[in-house]
Amino acid sequence: QVQFVESGGGLVQPGGSLRLTCAASGSRFHIYSLGWYRQAPGKQRELVAHINHLGTPNYADSVKGRFTISRDNAKNTLALQMDSLKSEDTGVYYCNKVVKPNSWGQGTRVTVSS
Repeated sequence: QVQFVESGGGLVQPGGSLRLTCAASGSRFHIYSLGWYRQAPGKQRELVAHINHLGTPNYADSVKGRFTISRDNAKNTLALQMDSLKSEDTGVYYCNKVVKPNSWGQGTRVTVSS
């Protein structure tokens, strides 16, 4: 079973950028569609970006044009480049499979505030 460890979060001002990274263990990383999820304070976890095994990305409307998801199957890593950050991007970010997610990692906290 693939396990995930997220990193790269922090405090950033509106309009700033962050790059999140997810390191995965397991031998079948390359076959899964993977996504970045966000849980904002007081809200349910939502899928903000995902990428299939061929590298085709998809984005929620709220992040389209600002976030870029990528994967490196040779290194078992998933990344999320976040630009033009807004206060509403604040939350804990997790990576996981899109279909039948595995157990959730600790996530990485992103705070967008002046």
